[in-house]
Amino acid sequence: MAIAAVHPRILGFLGRALSLELTAVQQYMTQASLVELWGDGDAAVRFRQETVSELQHAERLVQRMLALGVAPAASQLRPVQHAADLVGLLSLNGVLEHDLIQLYGDAVRFALLIGDADNAAFFRALWTEEQQQGQDLATWLQSLRGGSADREQRARF
Repeated sequence: MAIAAVHPRILGFLGRALSLELTAVQQYMTQASLVELWGDGDAAVRFRQETVSELQHAERLVQRMLALGVAPAASQLRPVQHAADLVGLLSLNGVLEHDLIQLYGDAVRFALLIGDADNAAFFRALWTEEQQQGQDLATWLQSLRGGSADREQRARF
């Protein structure tokens, strides 16, 4: 697909998605180190897995942009969000995942609206994966809220 054939809003969705995915990489990587300092090795492992997943999404976005003839550039990374405990970190991550899900959903709808089936399929795959990640995150958060209170009372940042 040549650059002239790609709608500018599709390129905008790709750029915003890359920024959000790299924001997620930065946030999850930082949180993995933070919870490790708190002594929660299990949470550190999970955050590192999320880091890898989001990095893979970013790589797919870069590959897509290159295939479309666009130089990939993340325009703006959000600052890493901090919280005093694991529940707080997961709540902040829920907001980031929601933003990714919303962006991909909007991108799918727009691509379908303009008849761009290739980009609709590309964004739909990422949308589906982010929805699953969001559900996994919500399940983890719920298990902590309904689970042991000592995790919520762990050492503060």
